[in-house]
Amino acid sequence: MSYYANYILTLVILIGTVSCSQSQQTKKESSINPEISKTAEEWKKELTPEEYHVLREKGTERAFSGDLWDNKSEGIYVCAACQTKLFTSDTKFRSGTGWPSFWDVLNEDNVALVKDTSLGMVREEVVCATCGGHLGHVFGDGPKPTGLRYCINSVSLDFVSENE
Repeated sequence: MSYYANYILTLVILIGTVSCSQSQQTKKESSINPEISKTAEEWKKELTPEEYHVLREKGTERAFSGDLWDNKSEGIYVCAACQTKLFTSDTKFRSGTGWPSFWDVLNEDNVALVKDTSLGMVREEVVCATCGGHLGHVFGDGPKPTGLRYCINSVSLDFVSENE
């Protein structure tokens, strides 16, 4: 094969790979259809002002300010808005970021990932699949076995101890 034929073949394969990954991303994003749908006023009645800001307005709590970033108890972390089970203490690790960090989710059907281009960055937002609440972001700099770091706002979580 000539140099140009190899070049064109490589280019076609690359474009196909990018298109495939983009369609998978779009599929992941379009599948977000929360089971719980409430008005802003209904959420404001149920959530604290800080919970509302983070979960419904996609805010972020200050690092090291949440009550769960340094929690070492065994149990399950659930969505503060709807109590959907999200993470376990078995996958929690100390990332040094000041937010609770997990290397995996409890059930991949309970969270959704959304492309986030805010603040001049491209990130993956982590959202509760049940209520659509903003939880945080996921990054590819976590520990093995997944290599992921789900960086989650404490205020978007409630903790259920194994002892309860």
